[in-house]
Amino acid sequence: MSPPHAAPPSAAATTSCYSQKDRIFDPKFSGTYSNVSCSSAACSGLKAATGNEPDCASSTCVYGIEYGDSSFSVGFFVRDRLSLTPSDIVENFLFGCGQNNQGLFRSTAGLLGLGRDALSVVSQTAGRYGSYFSYCLATKSGSEGHLTFGRSGGGASGSVRFTPFAKGNAFYFIEVQSIIVGGKQLPISPVVFQTAGMIIDSGTVITRLPQAAYSALRSAFQQGMGKYPTAPGVSILDTCYDLSNYTTVTVPKISLVLSGAVSLDLPFAGILMANGAWQVCLAFAGNGDAGDMGILGNTQQQTFEVVYDVAGGKLGIGAGGCTQHSEMY
Repeated sequence: MSPPHAAPPSAAATTSCYSQKDRIFDPKFSGTYSNVSCSSAACSGLKAATGNEPDCASSTCVYGIEYGDSSFSVGFFVRDRLSLTPSDIVENFLFGCGQNNQGLFRSTAGLLGLGRDALSVVSQTAGRYGSYFSYCLATKSGSEGHLTFGRSGGGASGSVRFTPFAKGNAFYFIEVQSIIVGGKQLPISPVVFQTAGMIIDSGTVITRLPQAAYSALRSAFQQGMGKYPTAPGVSILDTCYDLSNYTTVTVPKISLVLSGAVSLDLPFAGILMANGAWQVCLAFAGNGDAGDMGILGNTQQQTFEVVYDVAGGKLGIGAGGCTQHSEMY
């Protein structure tokens, strides 16, 4: 669900594929694959989904999308049969078949669009799943996550509390009311979060806060971590510590409070990000511009049951959404 950023290269003539774990999709082995024509309504709908005007190559619709980290994908806009399970099949599913993919995709086979635009998986399967899905993002060890379409399944339905989506466009805007560090609410004006708004996004790693909010969070966190030696910053993470001489560490608790009395009481993995064996960094960053929207990233979503009731206009969050594996401990 990563937000688009700017216009990528405009042609699919260049083929550039990174190394991926799974087999690369080859259209010639599909009997149900077809290209989308440039003159079709589906091609015209690309701009709402990508933020960019579609291109055309040999009468075939060409998409282009660039993300906030400057990764981009350019390729042909196509349709094929989507099989989520042996019994859950979506005919004429529209998607992008990338020809030029560059950036921080690592070894993943592709990106799954879970936004509110008409071309997302959520919208294209609305008749089957009712625009309702949930997930839990597991930590690297000790638990197993899930992605569930529809109301069945999930891991923490009894503990889920709902907050309304704040705005109605392709992104999932939420209303942050306050931030609590070490049991104390930070002195942040509500206007700070209202200026550009805040979205929840499963494709962004680090939570981005308005600079005023981040400065208050960082200051309070630094006070709570005063006994630990600092370490140089790493990339966008500027608040880091050297824990090489410590076997136990006490970290200030951080909670993000949303409208509807929904509170994300972050676990250790949602507060600190490891960099090597002994260095850890506060897993938040500030936006450079007050006009940049905030993003609740996937590091802070780990282990929570996150429920998107798109049709109902609300987001649910509950603790303990991932299946625990006791043998891991």
